[in-house]
Amino acid sequence: MKTTDFAMYLNKYFTNYLPSERGSTPMTVDSYRYTFILYLTYMQEELHISAEKVQISDLTRKNVLLFLGWLQEKRQNGAATRNQRQAAINSFVRFLMYEFPEHLEEYQRILSIPIKKAPQKEISYLKTDGVKLLMEQVDYEAPNSLRDYIILSLLYTTGVRVSELINIRVKDLSLHTPYTLLIHGKGQKSRYVPLMKNIIPFIQKYLTQKGYDRQEKLDEWLLKNHMDNQFTRQGINYLVSKYAKRAREINPEIIPKDFSPHKMRHSAAMGLVDSGVDLIYIRDLLGHVSVKTTEVYAKADARRKREAIEAASKEIVPPEEAKWETNTDLKQWLKTFNRK
Repeated sequence: MKTTDFAMYLNKYFTNYLPSERGSTPMTVDSYRYTFILYLTYMQEELHISAEKVQISDLTRKNVLLFLGWLQEKRQNGAATRNQRQAAINSFVRFLMYEFPEHLEEYQRILSIPIKKAPQKEISYLKTDGVKLLMEQVDYEAPNSLRDYIILSLLYTTGVRVSELINIRVKDLSLHTPYTLLIHGKGQKSRYVPLMKNIIPFIQKYLTQKGYDRQEKLDEWLLKNHMDNQFTRQGINYLVSKYAKRAREINPEIIPKDFSPHKMRHSAAMGLVDSGVDLIYIRDLLGHVSVKTTEVYAKADARRKREAIEAASKEIVPPEEAKWETNTDLKQWLKTFNRK
């Protein structure tokens, strides 16, 4: 069977361009790959063009717009997910501009498609009392309780992403003053974050318990599941949800119903903002590329303080009397205002 130009360049894009020239992480490659699985599914289901017959000439602004609409309507994808899929297509289109410039004008039309603006959601996070209650749900008599405590502690005190947490190796820990942890972040960017002094004894006890305090164990994953394999994102999500559910049964007012590991990251950031830590330091701790990403926490904090002040002011500010209810001349003027 003859290979189409679309298949040939898509193969080159994934096997050479993304991993070698762009240096994209396996996670990014996998995300982009899934976008094109969806795109080929759309072409088959909606336009009745099978995957082996899709050509680069079929990659048009009209088809991309219809595909993005299909994601929202048929697959119920939100604006953020739609924008991620659009970014993957744009990346492929930019690759084609140099590899196969015959359709350059159409490529430019595709790249001019505006991204979907998503409404800014209110940040959901735990306050200090919520974090304390969550941590108290760890049963220290149960198997793996020390591991679970360290997972929750690292999520809150360092603000790491789940993908970063599960990729920590024993050798990334530095348990000599100053205590630090090497985080392997997004885009293959690494950073050091401080470890709180009060969790060091727990980490040391855990290393001894697991036999990780030996030289030959330095390359081991720090956190492993019950199968003695590297933790998955789903495994961390399950673990955090389990303890959040227990905490909600005690006090549902301070534990969000949909609490997740990423909300623990929000909790870490908001805790630092509340403490008056400079946004630049929070940016570096969280591994944000730009401080503009970090500013969302400062804005949320400012909004929360304003709402608290407004709520408190209702108790001391007397109700304002409406002048149009007592001023008969004003009411008469309003009645005759539009008669002319």
